[in-house]
Amino acid sequence: MKIVVKVGTSTLTHTTGRLNIRRVESLCKVLSDIKNEGHDLILVSSGAIGLGVGKLNLSEKPEDMASKQAAAAIGQCELMYFYDKQFMNYNHIISQILITSMDFENEISRQNFQNTLNRLLEYGVIPVVNENDTIVTDEISVGDNDTLGAIVAKTVGADLLIILSDIDGFYTADPRKDKTARIIDLVEEITPEICQLAGEEGTRLGTGGMVTKIHAADIVMKEGIPMVLASGKDPENLYRILDGEKVGTLFKTTKDSID
Repeated sequence: MKIVVKVGTSTLTHTTGRLNIRRVESLCKVLSDIKNEGHDLILVSSGAIGLGVGKLNLSEKPEDMASKQAAAAIGQCELMYFYDKQFMNYNHIISQILITSMDFENEISRQNFQNTLNRLLEYGVIPVVNENDTIVTDEISVGDNDTLGAIVAKTVGADLLIILSDIDGFYTADPRKDKTARIIDLVEEITPEICQLAGEEGTRLGTGGMVTKIHAADIVMKEGIPMVLASGKDPENLYRILDGEKVGTLFKTTKDSID
């Protein structure tokens, strides 16, 4: 099975912006074990700007583009260093791919990206993909890594996209504000009502929010690729998802292949 796993800033870091070492160590261990089972894995990872903010001891993510890019340049080094160190503990090689929306819009770049990903998978490597935040501007930005994860899944013809987030699924209302909110186990179609439930806000250090996750689901569902939205607080949720347990919310059309 070819699996794309997207992890957000809130999964990788504490609220301070510093790396959540225990959680990321667990994530790398679980991903390595899944890789050992014979699955092809692509990791779409946020966190560069958040880690840069933490390392610079800033109180929040900066607003101006130059500062965001500087924070990303600092944070990306720490992020990849930690991933490389952790995956090497389990004898797995990782690679880094940084892209912008222009790489998908240009046919030659898109084909090169696809060829590189496929060759890395043939080599047994775990590609780590992120937006190139050090050079990206609003005009050439994918916008968020939920969408990026969906585009990557579509590009490589993945069998499954898993988005690990700070919320454990898609709810009938915001569970942080409405105690009567209940989780929706299965979404078979992205309707206007589903979009309305998504709201708008993301986290203080990250980008996106539920809106971007619904957008990601819409992209992959149109390709017949199922998506699971689950909590990243416990990386072992990945085991449960692949074992077919009900975890989070499954976005799946009738033509999708996952059981």
